[in-house]
Amino acid sequence: MLLGMICALASAFCFGAASVFQAMAARAAEPGTGGGVDVALMWRALRQWRYLAGLGMDALGFALQIVALRTLPIYVVGAALAASLAVTAVIASRLLHVRLSRVEWTAVAVVCLGLAMLALAAGREGHEGGSEALRWALLGVSFGVLLLGVVGGRLPAKPRALVLGLGAGFGFGVVEVAVRLIDGIDFADPVWYALLVGGGAAFLLLTSALQRGSVTTATAGAVLGETIGPAVVGVVWLGDSTREGLGWLAILGFAVAVAGSLTLARFGEPPAPEGSTGPAEALEADAGQAQAPGPASAPKRGPRTP
Repeated sequence: MLLGMICALASAFCFGAASVFQAMAARAAEPGTGGGVDVALMWRALRQWRYLAGLGMDALGFALQIVALRTLPIYVVGAALAASLAVTAVIASRLLHVRLSRVEWTAVAVVCLGLAMLALAAGREGHEGGSEALRWALLGVSFGVLLLGVVGGRLPAKPRALVLGLGAGFGFGVVEVAVRLIDGIDFADPVWYALLVGGGAAFLLLTSALQRGSVTTATAGAVLGETIGPAVVGVVWLGDSTREGLGWLAILGFAVAVAGSLTLARFGEPPAPEGSTGPAEALEADAGQAQAPGPASAPKRGPRTP
């Protein structure tokens, strides 16, 4: 379990650092003309060196996440990945000279406290392989994420960010569960396709949400989508458990860690250059909302997974 926790925290660090580079690239990419999910945005972002650097860190984070998911309950790994926002906040305060408020520094400490509580209460990962119905359901959810992106991309600016962010979180959650269900290379297994479709859709939706809507709203939606659903699946269908008598501590620690991460949701992407207005701010201005400048990440995550 110690190795798994180390890998989960290291994965969160990789995702937290990568999100800064990816969001900077997404903001620098020339925006499309439509208001929905911009498929070509991914290609434009890939031509930015920051995005490629972020993908490299994401790849390392994903490898570490696989190790963590193979040795820890999903609810522990999910909460650790949500903590990547705390990593991004701390990095931004040092390297981007962004000031964190007292509330945000408190949130960083709260995230660490929640993870410590989870580490104390977590039992071993469940050894149930998951039914055939669960595998096909996971594939269905991955295509549902794509459909949610199509519908969400047509919504007004204010709800669009939440729907796209939540959809991205569901996609990352599909990846988390798929990693647990994969047992060897078998391309007849629907889980492999769920992994590919869910992960790809999550990246597309989150990148679009960060460029076209409220960073805080999109990131909060992604955090909720990638933590709660997979945690429930792990406990109900895959046999994840806690140490005897410490179930209450695990629930409390999970809630504390996620709540602290949501408080740091404005770190969904880095600030725009001084004196400039990025796409997200422009949309919010059109909606009559002012967005406070702040760093941010893309996420995910993880999070966030690649």
